[in-house]
Amino acid sequence: MIIAIDGTTASGKGTIAKRLSGYYGLPHMDTGRLYRAVGVAAVKHGVALDAAGPLADIARTLDLNDFIEHELRSAEAGKAASVVAAIPSVRQALFELQRAFATQAGGALLDGRDIGTVIAPDADVKLWVDADVIQRSVRRWKELVGQGDMIPLETVVEQLKTRDARDQGRSDAPAAMAADAILIDTTDLTIDAAVEKALAAVEAALARGKTA
Repeated sequence: MIIAIDGTTASGKGTIAKRLSGYYGLPHMDTGRLYRAVGVAAVKHGVALDAAGPLADIARTLDLNDFIEHELRSAEAGKAASVVAAIPSVRQALFELQRAFATQAGGALLDGRDIGTVIAPDADVKLWVDADVIQRSVRRWKELVGQGDMIPLETVVEQLKTRDARDQGRSDAPAAMAADAILIDTTDLTIDAAVEKALAAVEAALARGKTA
């Protein structure tokens, strides 16, 4: 079984993905970490975020063990990820890695922005997780402040709006809800309630005759 979970930043898709992967015993890939790692590596090595060739080289030789989680979760990492993710050669360099993970024996669960539309359009279950941008901004702001990043909430709101526009407007594999995806709106939900809603959606999809 392949489960594809897509959605916007700070919508809760990552937490939902982790909970569902544990529930179904499926290996999980947070594909956003790949793009964050490319962005962080580029900044570390002084590579311009619009230098397609060098960025693709970084993507092809990427080793997530070279990074610590804190640096991948920073505001700057998120901003860099959105920029490099719009570059077709970077996406192509990471495509095979994601596709191989999705199609491994026994199934898998991946979360990102183009899993259900590009990486695994044949997924058995597709979810699109979203929430009001202000609510998402508050969540992200609290996370950043908890990490010691004293960024103003207003700045986070503008960053998320910019990222949404860039992710959804890029020409190559834009972030988009698949036609057969199930929407999970987490605006007014606790994380536990959101997970329960997502789990119910997966179970309903399986009950309709999809692969278990």
